[in-house]
Amino acid sequence: MKKYLYIAFGLFLPVLVSAQNREGLGDTTAMRQVTMETVDVIPAAVKVKGMLLLNKEVQYELEGAVDNMYNFKYERAEKQFKSLRRRYPEHPLPYFLMGLSQWWKIVPTNIQTKKYDDLFFAYMDTTMEKAEELYDKNENNTEAAFFLAAANGFSARLHSERSNWRKATVHSKRAIEYMEIAKAGNGLSPEFLFGEALFNYYAIWIHENYKMLRPVLAFFPDGDKRLGLKQLRHVSNSGFYTGTEAKFFLMKIYANEEGNLDESMKIAQSLATKYPDNAYFQRFYARLLFVQGHFSMAERVSLDILHKLDQKMPGYEAVSGRYASYILGYVNQNKYRDLDKAKQYYLESIMYAEMSDERDSGYFINSYLNLARISDQLKNKSQAKRYYTIVLNASEKKSPAFKEARTFLKANKKVK
Repeated sequence: MKKYLYIAFGLFLPVLVSAQNREGLGDTTAMRQVTMETVDVIPAAVKVKGMLLLNKEVQYELEGAVDNMYNFKYERAEKQFKSLRRRYPEHPLPYFLMGLSQWWKIVPTNIQTKKYDDLFFAYMDTTMEKAEELYDKNENNTEAAFFLAAANGFSARLHSERSNWRKATVHSKRAIEYMEIAKAGNGLSPEFLFGEALFNYYAIWIHENYKMLRPVLAFFPDGDKRLGLKQLRHVSNSGFYTGTEAKFFLMKIYANEEGNLDESMKIAQSLATKYPDNAYFQRFYARLLFVQGHFSMAERVSLDILHKLDQKMPGYEAVSGRYASYILGYVNQNKYRDLDKAKQYYLESIMYAEMSDERDSGYFINSYLNLARISDQLKNKSQAKRYYTIVLNASEKKSPAFKEARTFLKANKKVK
């Protein structure tokens, strides 16, 4: 049920942040370092005709700020967002952007950290308050409906992660209602299309993967999975605020739902190149490189991740360390045959998994599994037995890891 709320309710109109510039994939054999320039604060007020969301002057001004946020230069980004708030204190946009900055401090921890929750919800609540004031004046205000759908949907997403089911449900219902109203602006900008695109894809995905929820889906608008993907691709190419978010979801959808690793890799490489200090993009890219056998590149990205983690760079947490350490352990074990280094990295991966309380993760189990294999290879049966015992207790009974551990332990009962 938690996953249903997370997907069906929380993802309809999620993060409204992206970069304007679109760079090609470039050289896939090396990471290009991109330097984000410091954004100057422009305090002078600007008279805006029409929707602030679609104003090109404001977009031009915010381009560097949004880039900085995605590159985890939070202080620089928030300086500019606060400048926008000083000039437009009654508009929901600056409050929403400040809330999104808090969200991207939560993302690298796999949504585990709660230290930014209060500030995130405060900004989203203010976004809703400002948007409601605009909507009350004009119920045809699609921009206000957009922010009401986005802020409610995003709040629902985090509430569901925190098991606040009542609040998640209330915000989800509001998000869907306002999403339908905001759809009237689809022809004005791809920003408005983003929510519908996610809904179209995930409504069908839930129907296909969760049969028990099909009666509930009868109360939702119809979805269209292929159309949803098409819409997401359009938004990823054309959206200012939602373009990078569309890429973010496309990257995950292609990898996790569609099984199209080549397309996911293209997007991941583009995001990792443009935002070299975004820990989430970097580790997703490293994982795809690893899974597809690009070990040299996976090694380079993983070493960079661990270096940034050691430097305590923003967003580089234990989760990223777990990914990178495991990849480096595997590369040293199977490519370089350096078993001592491999053991060191596997132990680091285990340490990071314990730090993030993810002892049931594949990286945790497989680190112990490979440590057991290395110990067995080095004729240290006693140590191998200890590692295999941990694998046996931590893995699913029908999994290959469980079966391998059970076979070894049965054959080595007398080993102490």
